[in-house]
Amino acid sequence: MQNKILIGLCASLGFILGGCGDKADDPAGTATNPTINPSGDEDSDTDPSGDEDADTEDPSAAEDSDPSANTMTTADPTEDPSDTDDPSDTDDPDPTVGFIQDPDGGGVMIECDLWGQDCPEGEKCMPWANDGGGAWNAARCSPLDPNPSQVGDECTVEGTGVSGIDNCDVATMCWDVDPETNLGTCASFCMGSEANPICEDPETNCVIANEGVLILCLPNCDPLLQDCAEGQACYPIVDAFACAPDTSGEMGVYGDVCAFINVCDPGLLCGAPEFTPDCGGEGCCTPFCDVLDPGASAACPGAAGGQECVSFYEEGQAPPGFENVGYCAIPA
Repeated sequence: MQNKILIGLCASLGFILGGCGDKADDPAGTATNPTINPSGDEDSDTDPSGDEDADTEDPSAAEDSDPSANTMTTADPTEDPSDTDDPSDTDDPDPTVGFIQDPDGGGVMIECDLWGQDCPEGEKCMPWANDGGGAWNAARCSPLDPNPSQVGDECTVEGTGVSGIDNCDVATMCWDVDPETNLGTCASFCMGSEANPICEDPETNCVIANEGVLILCLPNCDPLLQDCAEGQACYPIVDAFACAPDTSGEMGVYGDVCAFINVCDPGLLCGAPEFTPDCGGEGCCTPFCDVLDPGASAACPGAAGGQECVSFYEEGQAPPGFENVGYCAIPA
């Protein structure tokens, strides 16, 4: 399946993945250390979407789901917040964090082909944040390390996790970067094309986020089990679920405002504001739930305000094994 996520965005029940630094607007949205957007949008993520301006062209600004397929497409239960970049309602997200944006975000600047890797010898095409923010919103040719690290190897970035400069090989990038050490792990880009993306590892799915700036093969996961590695969470990206860095920090609990897919705590997604009682932003974190559990609706934290456990997928659209996945929301 193919997953489009915006690390730093949120989405709506359209189920698009997105994510920013701190939250996701879509119940199915997603985000990682640097920001990702399921659909390619850079402001919010599973259909979290967001918009990020890519006006700054100076590279120095960045330095300061079909579960059975290799790629996944996740539907997004939330709506895309287009302006909220930080869960704390500040104007600028932490530039050291990678956010996944919603597929409904703004435009991006593409200076090279991430799929074709058409940069000159000694360089590679890489996603980066050209506006000094914390979400990838552009692509450019960056220096290739003379002795590059391979997929799964420890890696390091120059500047921040969204600088677009690291020591990983061509068609790979340093992912899930620790902002204190600048260390992460090399992750593979999706192969093939956007129309027919491929991941060689059957345990991963192709996640296409932040308006196509992020094309990564990320681990499959179960949102009810939250079976991702430490420091990551299972977020909805396009039509499926994938592991991405949990960038929620001290935020991310139920009711917290979110604008990116990966800014809610593990077990929660960034949903549209109408899903949560008294949501004061473009999106708020709300928990996943098991629709087959008779007590799930009563257990929703916003039950007193009308929340129920509703199915994440439309009837007949859930991938095998995910028919019971739901999230707490006020029914439309």
